[in-house]
Amino acid sequence: MNLLKKILAAEVYPALGCTEPTSCAYAAAIAAQHLGEPVSRLTLRVDPGTYKNGAAVTVPYADGAKGNLIAAALGAVLARPDAKLELLENVTPEVRRQARRLLDGGNCRYHCLDQQPEFRVEVELGSARHVCGCVLAGSHTHIERIEKDGRPLDGPTTGRQDPSPSHYRDVLKTIDLATLLASAEQIDADDRDVLQSGVEMNLNMAERGLQTGCTAGQLRRMHDDGYVAADLFYRTKLQVASAVDARMAGAPQPVMTSGGSGNQGIVAILTPLLAGREMGVDHERILRSLAVAHLINAYVKCFVGELSVICGCAMAAGIAAAVAVVYQQAGVDMPKITAAVNNVVGDLGGLICDGAKPGCAMKAVTAVDTALRSALMALRGYGISDDDGVVGRTAEDSIRNLGRITLEGMFPVDPTVLKILQEKAARSGRA
Repeated sequence: MNLLKKILAAEVYPALGCTEPTSCAYAAAIAAQHLGEPVSRLTLRVDPGTYKNGAAVTVPYADGAKGNLIAAALGAVLARPDAKLELLENVTPEVRRQARRLLDGGNCRYHCLDQQPEFRVEVELGSARHVCGCVLAGSHTHIERIEKDGRPLDGPTTGRQDPSPSHYRDVLKTIDLATLLASAEQIDADDRDVLQSGVEMNLNMAERGLQTGCTAGQLRRMHDDGYVAADLFYRTKLQVASAVDARMAGAPQPVMTSGGSGNQGIVAILTPLLAGREMGVDHERILRSLAVAHLINAYVKCFVGELSVICGCAMAAGIAAAVAVVYQQAGVDMPKITAAVNNVVGDLGGLICDGAKPGCAMKAVTAVDTALRSALMALRGYGISDDDGVVGRTAEDSIRNLGRITLEGMFPVDPTVLKILQEKAARSGRA
């Protein structure tokens, strides 16, 4: 099994807007395509992680509106799932008006599947004569089921060809990192095209975000005021924060994901890319390091979960970026890679995810700083000792321990975060 190709196919793809609301739009578009009639009612049910990530993020082409429900309404009106997670680029003013009428008509319902630990989006649409539903599970584009009037639909369906990630994640959980990373040495022309597309997309989003006054703007102001030096750390954090700022504000252009997350894609791609350029690494080796980043990001998420209680940008993508920078300079040097992993885990282990939002750029900046610092220390032979806290003897042990902390020790965190977000939504009158 070529794990790199499996991961690039299933977890590294363009996405317009935050991937959780956009997946709600995608599921609704699939259901609407099969419904074949104007939608008059909509019910959306999502897992807690998807609920969190739709609570405060702006949906592209939604006229500033936020949330999973508006995204689902747009998808239901579009009924065009062929573009998958870039489908919102087809939204027109008329689509927006119809989606708003659907929401304002009082026939839309939104629920959180409180006990659902994995990614899951359930959409049910009704028309004058029919009911059609679509369920996504396992990943943002994997269709688990489509039903019309209570009967499952078979045969070719847009997106049905996307496999469940479980078949390769089972392998990932048992493999050692040295074996996993060796596959990055074997990238071919198709892999390079995907990796290069990610570079171009995410740099373009960073360029767009430089015009905002959010986290990136504040970093630039601190530099202008003389508080922050114009070094590798600053320049990398500025680019990453700019891209996240723009994306969370609903910028109408795609980024390349990693692990199915756009913000993780920004951190995992731009951090080693910009570090490698400044350190004089040749482009071919930088591309291989980006393959390493995607491999590591996928590996970490096998243990901490698809939509975790901890911040994926900081932990999964932060670890991935640190390992990629080490790889650029030292190859598959497991003592140095282990040191880099341990440094990130020891620094950021336990940083919670409280949903996708403009403030994610702050956590992305933290992830970049820790990733670069951890990698540079590891290259000099320094790593946090396995006597420290949850840090393990090997990189694999540290990542498994991080997974235990996340899935066992921090289990009550998500319900508490959800309760806070739901109380805020109720006070503001939002769904």
